[in-house]
Amino acid sequence: MSEAATSQEQYYVPHHSIWPLVGSAAMLMTAVGAANWINDSTGLMGRPLMFAGIAVFVVLFFGWFGAVIRESLSGFYNKQVDISFRMGMMWFIFSEIMFFAAFFGALFYARMLSVPWIGGEGHGALTNQFIWEGYTAAWPTNGPGNIGGTFETIPAWGLPLLNTMLLLASGVTITLAHHALRAGHRTALLVWLAATILLGGVFLYYQAHEYIEAYQHLNLTLGSGVYGSTFFMLTGFHGMHVTLGAIMLTVMWFRCAKGHFTRDNHFAFEAVAWYWHFVDVVWLGLFLFVYVL
Repeated sequence: MSEAATSQEQYYVPHHSIWPLVGSAAMLMTAVGAANWINDSTGLMGRPLMFAGIAVFVVLFFGWFGAVIRESLSGFYNKQVDISFRMGMMWFIFSEIMFFAAFFGALFYARMLSVPWIGGEGHGALTNQFIWEGYTAAWPTNGPGNIGGTFETIPAWGLPLLNTMLLLASGVTITLAHHALRAGHRTALLVWLAATILLGGVFLYYQAHEYIEAYQHLNLTLGSGVYGSTFFMLTGFHGMHVTLGAIMLTVMWFRCAKGHFTRDNHFAFEAVAWYWHFVDVVWLGLFLFVYVL
């Protein structure tokens, strides 16, 4: 490594890396495999190729992030690199906000515009008269076609409320862990961080229990019309984000246990904390607009 590369006045540029090529191969394998599987391919180009691509993705994450961690611990990153990491994480969270905004927009459009129009309100009088005569706008609904059959909704003040309390508590514990890290209290840091992971895991357990209840007893499925599709789309993608966040928190726990972070140099921890708080805020929106209202 040249002195220019390690200088605190220079932006660190790594040597040639194989990981972008590995990532491209993983995406190609996963996409081709999934497309062939969806189209009922029974050969090696279907499901086996997709899972092989996912396996390559796992190798990619360990290898690429491991390289970044080694570079950070070796002191190659200066303030400019830190700023670029922070900006990158901010833009990533912004993209996630837009991701969920699209789904909340779909919920709003269906609930406040499409369903009333089909029911005859506003400009939908003729639609109701000639196409869906007799349909009365109501929410929740599986549409005038009664797609998926009759279903029941999940009461907001049961498991959803419990899960809300769990995520709110996890937001407190991750904040306490961050304060412990800045104060140099490693034991408290590990305890509060482990508590955050545990709360996230319990949240996922209860959400899985909620899905089982919905499918087996309430006939609320992904095929239950517009309500079922928006319900599982929003809560399912949020559950996936909680899962990814819990995995990242677990990685942070092991890194904290190894002493990778200092009071003033721990952006990786901060980035995951930002992500976790974002997950909390999204769930509050879900709880209000999907379960309560």
